Amino acid sequence: MNKAVFIFLLLTQVFWAQNGFDKGNELYRKGDFKGAADAYESVLKSKKESAELYFNLGNAYYKLNRVAPAIYNYEKALLLNPNDKEISNNLKFAHKLQIDDVKETPKVGFRKMIEDFTSQVHYNTWAKLAVAGAFLVLLLFVGYYFSGTTLAKRIFFVSMFAALLSIALSVFATIFEKSTYNMERPAIVFASITSAKSEPQKEAQDAFIVHEGTKVYVLESLDGWKKVELLDGNQGWIDQSAIKELK
Repeated sequence: MNKAVFIFLLLTQVFWAQNGFDKGNELYRKGDFKGAADAYESVLKSKKESAELYFNLGNAYYKLNRVAPAIYNYEKALLLNPNDKEISNNLKFAHKLQIDDVKETPKVGFRKMIEDFTSQVHYNTWAKLAVAGAFLVLLLFVGYYFSGTTLAKRIFFVSMFAALLSIALSVFATIFEKSTYNMERPAIVFASITSAKSEPQKEAQDAFIVHEGTKVYVLESLDGWKKVELLDGNQGWIDQSAIKELK
């Protein structure tokens, strides 16, 4: 009986979420962007999320000229689907609504080369490639075992070696990307304007000023303050209520 009730509630929740998503889409098409945003937010409150949902919510807030929520939801969409060009393009348009124009400090060195390579796909994709490579090695081994000529055995052996290298590379990329993902704590400034302090105190000297929509990275937390870093490397302490973390 309890299991049946659980399944019923689960199906009801899924139906409610889909209904809210469809309602949001319909309101968006009619030009009711505020209503669309509210409908999409109601879906998120039911603990349902997807890249498409965050993308549509970002679009609704963009139409409302709500820069911080628009950028926040586009960034959330990219976390779930980092290779989607449409999301990236809309995020670029949303950035044009920002007041701050923080230039990222160029990274150099061997780690930068690794990041450029591994960040091309999501860490889940790297993991899937590793699994696919394992199946390929198994098939190549079967081919090697049952091949009847020396040439065929050599071809299968070399192919197995190449597949094993690809597995090792995929596993390394998975671990590297997952580690990077877990270490980074990106956030978006939601306060219209806020001063970052040199210390976690209101009376401390201002380090810099940021406006809504600016992306920061949280380094540590202390007594209601967040130590953040901008893309240009500047660091300061911000009241935790001024930002909203993406993860």
